[in-house]
Amino acid sequence: MKKILMVLTSHDQLGNTGQKTGFWLEEFAAPYYTFLDAGAKVTVASPKGGQPPLDPKSDAPEGQTEMTRRFKEDKAAQAVLASTVRLADVKAGDHDAVFYPGGHGPLWDLAEDKNSIALIEAFYNAGKPVAAVCHAPAVLRHVVADGQPIVKGRRVTGFTNTEEEAVQLANVVPFLLEDELKRLGGLFERADDWQSLAVVDGRLITGQNPASSEATARKLLAVLR
Repeated sequence: MKKILMVLTSHDQLGNTGQKTGFWLEEFAAPYYTFLDAGAKVTVASPKGGQPPLDPKSDAPEGQTEMTRRFKEDKAAQAVLASTVRLADVKAGDHDAVFYPGGHGPLWDLAEDKNSIALIEAFYNAGKPVAAVCHAPAVLRHVVADGQPIVKGRRVTGFTNTEEEAVQLANVVPFLLEDELKRLGGLFERADDWQSLAVVDGRLITGQNPASSEATARKLLAVLR
């Protein structure tokens, strides 16, 4: 049985707008059930542990999918989410792969979190796959492999500048993910806004947006196999 670690944000403030943010429900639910349905054991962690903050926009009626509806009827999954493990207590050696769901929260905490950075480097250096979707490729910002940014010279994707402009948060986020991945030397790929795209480069798997959540999870499972 493969053991997959999922890491969620603990950050709930959308810059200085006074609005709430957090993780995006579809980006947790779709991969979570994709992994479970494939027979994997899933552990969920976050920097602070306990219940991670849900971006309220991702819980709006128009954001619901088959997977989010499944989650809302699944008391066991809700209990797992309510009691995430503290990230500092997690060891890469106990898992076969790591997956980071997005939402805007990771731009503030996980992108700068020393435990997360060290964890990703430990997974990658041990030959284990690392996956992130939507805003979560921000967690790769300070990660180094072979003395270089982990994304340098590698095919990657993530939430695009035009998608950020469409949700009117380009001037709120601490950095634009597309620009940052390119600055670090990543070979950035994109589909049209809101269309599914998951990119695999060796052990690094990235997805563009919420619509890419399940595809990114399936690519991770394929790399694991």
